[in-house]
Amino acid sequence: MRVFVTGASGWIGSAVVPELLGHGHQVVGLARSDASVAALEHAGAEVVRGSIDDLDVLRETAAASDGVVHLAFRHDIAFSGDFAGAATSDREAIEALGSALEGSGRPFFIASGVLGLTAPGLVATEADGHDVDPSAVGPAVRALNAELALSFAARGVRAGTVRLAPTVHGAGDEGFMAAIVAVAKEKGVSAYVGDGSNRWPAVHRSDAARLYRLALEQAPAGSTLHGVAEEGVALRDVAESIGRRLDMPVRSIDPADAPAHFGWLGGFIGVDSPVSSQATRDLLDWQPTGPTLLEDLDAGRYTRSSEADWAPHR
Repeated sequence: MRVFVTGASGWIGSAVVPELLGHGHQVVGLARSDASVAALEHAGAEVVRGSIDDLDVLRETAAASDGVVHLAFRHDIAFSGDFAGAATSDREAIEALGSALEGSGRPFFIASGVLGLTAPGLVATEADGHDVDPSAVGPAVRALNAELALSFAARGVRAGTVRLAPTVHGAGDEGFMAAIVAVAKEKGVSAYVGDGSNRWPAVHRSDAARLYRLALEQAPAGSTLHGVAEEGVALRDVAESIGRRLDMPVRSIDPADAPAHFGWLGGFIGVDSPVSSQATRDLLDWQPTGPTLLEDLDAGRYTRSSEADWAPHR
């Protein structure tokens, strides 16, 4: 299968590309920088220059491919305050890619997230989170984009969405866990919110990559898949692991003080959001085999930069 991958040199994409190549697929990766071009060529992929805002490039490359994985997102503008602009760019890219595949029966899978699918504390499943308010704003807009991708199943595309855990972990990860470690180093204390029993789901990057390959190869149209290996890891356990690695005290932060202590993480670091992936495992016989989040933390993956592997290119 000739697979077009957007975000091919990012954190997830740089694992998906070798996973696909290692199982006999060809990969065409979208690259917007010289560094991304070099990384993709080194991995053995073909390269098309452009960004997800180059809609003609997306349509033309998707039309010439046997399948599409859409992983790119404008994090550069989202994290600088223009999340609405990033979400709009994502939506336009999904429309362009899906339209290019319309009526072909070819696979098209995008990246989405699992946080906020149900009320806090309830275990979310693949059946949850599809009744999205069309007037949603902020991060919830990405759920609307996921529903747009799923709508292409009715237009002759084997379309689906892979909802990823907020922590896709491994050596070189620059996401949420890295940010939590950075706060601990800055404050001199490894903290958790309240009693720390709130849970976040997690998945190792290698397992997420394998799930995308299985989705392309097997998943039926309209599939919602959960890239979740661990249903929920208690944030107190995360804080204690970081405290051990950095040899610093571990303590509770009052929920009211979380924004001041954790900054942009403060609004949701105390949320309890367990997520199941049982339906995904049953459908695709996906069995995660990578290290757990605590194993990666205890091994120093987030506290010793010398252990970082290939850093993703943006």
